[in-house]
Amino acid sequence: MPRERPREERHREERPRARPREERAREERDRREHEPERDGREHEPERDRSEDEPERKRPRPRRPALVARDAARSAARHVQGLTGRPPEGITSLEHTEDGWTIGIEVVETHRIPDSTDILAEYQVELDDRGELVSYRRADRYYRGRAENRT
Repeated sequence: MPRERPREERHREERPRARPREERAREERDRREHEPERDGREHEPERDRSEDEPERKRPRPRRPALVARDAARSAARHVQGLTGRPPEGITSLEHTEDGWTIGIEVVETHRIPDSTDILAEYQVELDDRGELVSYRRADRYYRGRAENRT
């Protein structure tokens, strides 16, 4: 004959295991990522709003499609692809009406000592998507005399 277990033991065995908070949070995050966005009107049938509401056009502030960091990286890649030399650094960065203007410094000739390296600054213009519009070598100078040039 099987032994009768105390009531507390039976209760403990039947209760589901409590999941850790991290596991519940991870499951919730995964569920949100795979669920389509809902705006509260999911059961409302689609309708042509042009008949009911006048067309409202609010001017939105123009936000660049490309942020400064990405513009600088894109410009550096373009200069390296065109010159065959890796960029030394970014010397200037300016957001314009049509995109970005970036100054890229490149070592054109390595010499010993390094202070006699010949550097060049390239001015690169990109559109808002990061595509090259133009580039040109704006200046050439010795590394040791970069600050003293006229």
